[in-house]
Amino acid sequence: VICKVSLAQISDVDRAVAVAKEAFETGEWGRMNARDRGRLIYRLADLMEQHQEELATIEAIDSGAVYTLALKTHVGMSIQTFRYFAGWCDKIQGSTIPINQARPNHNLTFTRREPIGVCGIVIPWNYPLMMLAWKTAACLAAGHTVVLKPAQVTPLTALKFAELTVKAGFPKGVVNIIPGAGSLIGQRISEHPDVRKLGFTGSTPVGKHIMKSCAVSNVKKVSLELGGKSPLLIFNDCNLHKAVRMGMGAVFFNKGENCIAAGRLFVEESIHDLYLNKVVEEVKKMKIGDPLDRSTDHGPQNHRAHLDKMVEYCATGVQEGATLVYGGKQVPRPGFFFEPTVFTDVQDDMFIAREESFGPIMIISKFADGDLDGVLKRANNTEFGLASGVFTQDLSKALYISERLQAGTVFINTYNKTDVAAPFGGFKQSGFGKDLGEEALNEYLRTKTVTIEY
Repeated sequence: VICKVSLAQISDVDRAVAVAKEAFETGEWGRMNARDRGRLIYRLADLMEQHQEELATIEAIDSGAVYTLALKTHVGMSIQTFRYFAGWCDKIQGSTIPINQARPNHNLTFTRREPIGVCGIVIPWNYPLMMLAWKTAACLAAGHTVVLKPAQVTPLTALKFAELTVKAGFPKGVVNIIPGAGSLIGQRISEHPDVRKLGFTGSTPVGKHIMKSCAVSNVKKVSLELGGKSPLLIFNDCNLHKAVRMGMGAVFFNKGENCIAAGRLFVEESIHDLYLNKVVEEVKKMKIGDPLDRSTDHGPQNHRAHLDKMVEYCATGVQEGATLVYGGKQVPRPGFFFEPTVFTDVQDDMFIAREESFGPIMIISKFADGDLDGVLKRANNTEFGLASGVFTQDLSKALYISERLQAGTVFINTYNKTDVAAPFGGFKQSGFGKDLGEEALNEYLRTKTVTIEY
């Protein structure tokens, strides 16, 4: 037990939405000019930086992320995200449009980009603070008020964040954090008639349910970042050392609790065995242990139910005939530690080839040398389309593949390289809408057309 956290009820959501609506429509926040709003967000980012070690420690204890990763990525990118969107506050603008009208009348047509209203945000447990930042920063920059539900198993950095918004001087009602059960609190946010936009990151089944609730309630605008089974294609002309190192990062980063994790590696046949042997050699060197230990490479899974899912997932892979090369079981020590795991001889119709593990499980399949279109067909044979990757030193091949991979992000000779300025989001059942970059603002704005005849 870390601590005890209040469990919100439906009445708490209703109170939060009411004060958020008041702050948006008639309060100080709704009347604030864009540059002052940007100054507040900059001040919040500075406070987060001042408290970054505390935030990283809370994140490590709460989510199981190793402290060094929590400090650099979970917290570091969160600070960068708020700074980036603070700069957008006074740069949200419309267009002047020449319309096709004959004289004698003269017309002026222009557009305004306006905030929508109260925004609901529901975030997952794998990157608690960073997912909060990815959505909340764009939302606040666009001028909205926020009602946010953190994951029930990782509410602590969201609560600390709320404290920092008060210290930064945000007016009452602008940021509201409601910890509680998704089936109760998330559901109420998605169906609340005064919430006009909902941003969700989580599983595809829950995303479908939320989308339905948003439609039935008041046809609220919704953006969804959902599950993934990202393919990573490794060709025999790659830089093998880099492909091994980054292939491992693509799978084991943040203990595999990573939405864009490479769910399946396709390795060209002529280097398959060499690649596999080098991966196993490196996996054996990984230090599993206390996430607060600065030398730890691999911390615990987030909670018991998820650990049990990893064990069951690996058992299914073995039953289907895949070869378990390394790992596949819980580490014999206190805590929810699971071994980094490697499977090979994985066929396309196997459960582990199709379903997301959301854990530190590397799935390797080989493909015939030179079969470019064949491996592309296999890589795209999934209902997910969040991310993808390719390792090859042939630029023409890399660009050909990047055009044909059905995913919102394609990494070439790298992986996990996200940036606050680059839009992020999926295709197919990995969802729609973008976080980060200028495009994220579109998720939290509506366009109004104004035409004047003179």
